[in-house]
Amino acid sequence: MFEVDQFVADCRAAFAEDPTHKSVREVLARAVSDPVGVLRGLGEPKRAEIRTLFHSPSLTIINVVWAPMMTVMPHNHRMWAVIGIYSGREDNIFWRRVRETPNKIEAVSAKALCEGSAEPLGTDIIHSVLNPIDRLTGAIHIYGGDFFGAERSEWDSLTLLEHHSDGERTRRMFEEANARFEASKRVLGS
Repeated sequence: MFEVDQFVADCRAAFAEDPTHKSVREVLARAVSDPVGVLRGLGEPKRAEIRTLFHSPSLTIINVVWAPMMTVMPHNHRMWAVIGIYSGREDNIFWRRVRETPNKIEAVSAKALCEGSAEPLGTDIIHSVLNPIDRLTGAIHIYGGDFFGAERSEWDSLTLLEHHSDGERTRRMFEEANARFEASKRVLGS
């Protein structure tokens, strides 16, 4: 069964041996290969949230729950990441800077991550995230750095122009997604 403290210890040991994403990805892949075990260990997702499992200057592990139909604007991390899905689905659109207008981006590819997926994202990746299903999606995200302290960029969803990432805007986005989720449950009578 998935046990948070042991999982964090395993990730930290893997990172100490190899500071790239490779060893950490193996630990995460083993964990999400048993999605029922992860659900038991973390608990059934109830609402959209970002919950810290471990945080240091060199490694951050968070549990991310996406609300149904929730979309996160294009953003970067400026550090490697590994995403492991234990419930639901996460669709990623990958972007690159437009050569003629470097503060603007264009879409270049996409990838759907399903239960059991454990995918690395490189240091320079720009991506947006969508939960395309009508239920919560749970994922463990591991970052090779201080996720909360790093200077990051976001790109406006309409203009695709770059601006500074704003943690308060992200918190509001999660709360708005939760409000829509709760309203939809009331409408459906669940």
